[in-house]
Amino acid sequence: MRLLSLTCLYAISAHPAWAQESTQPTPPVLPDVTVSAPEPRYVAPTTRDRIGRIWAPVHIDGRGPYRLVLDTGASHSAVTRRVVEDLALPVEPATVLLRGTTGSMVADRVRATTLEVGELLVEDVTMPVVADAFGGADGVLGAQGLRDKRIVIEFLRDRISIARSHRQLPPVGFERLPFRFHPSRGMRVELKVGSVRTIGVIDTGAQRTVGNLALRRALLRGRERREVEESIVGVTQDVQEGRLLRVPPIAAGKLTIRSAGIAFADLHIFESWGLNDRPAVLIGMDVLGVLETLIIDYRRAELHMRTRSGL
Repeated sequence: MRLLSLTCLYAISAHPAWAQESTQPTPPVLPDVTVSAPEPRYVAPTTRDRIGRIWAPVHIDGRGPYRLVLDTGASHSAVTRRVVEDLALPVEPATVLLRGTTGSMVADRVRATTLEVGELLVEDVTMPVVADAFGGADGVLGAQGLRDKRIVIEFLRDRISIARSHRQLPPVGFERLPFRFHPSRGMRVELKVGSVRTIGVIDTGAQRTVGNLALRRALLRGRERREVEESIVGVTQDVQEGRLLRVPPIAAGKLTIRSAGIAFADLHIFESWGLNDRPAVLIGMDVLGVLETLIIDYRRAELHMRTRSGL
């Protein structure tokens, strides 16, 4: 039985009013997409109080496109039962141990001959079958085949492209942030939350940014701050309780994100990744989605980021 990591698809309960406040200008918001949308949008921008998502138009066995959520925290791609039935793929029952954000579960899997989007082509691909991919998406696009690729996500233009990386330098006006990547341990960057040095895991499949308890202790240091209880539900349907806290600015290289809230929880994935004892945070779309453009260059092992005008 194979162990696959799939950290996306966790949901957060209702947010308090202060978590929706922001001193930043509000960018235009594109509507959510349903399966029946005739012209689906593949990138949806977000504000502090709205979840954005990155949807890639993926062909599986030459059919589609299917809308898969780009998930930098997932080791493998995954599809919903609807896609399996549409493609008439034979199911191998209970053959994959799926590790999610809040727990693990045994899942069915399917095999496809090809998975293709842009210049990404993965052959003989194995994919777990998941119950949901939030908001009508058809599954998850994981890390398979991306080691030599460059992904450009233009939030305001509603556009995503995946091409072979030629080790391009960051474009003019972009900030550069190196990362370390391993499929089973995620895409890691060095951050500071206030004055606390923190391991950040870039997780485009995550709805909200979630920190571990070591980071919470370091930020509080005996001080009391207003917190709100929240429930976190993962792809495995396990539920973990967390507490939402407004945090100091998050600094990633020369880029600073202000007015952010982090949900703190003793997540299963932090233990699996050996990150329980050091301040760590999963950086989700509530933070990443305020960018104008995000470039993920796997060959350079760098993020190139440009903020929106006025931020």
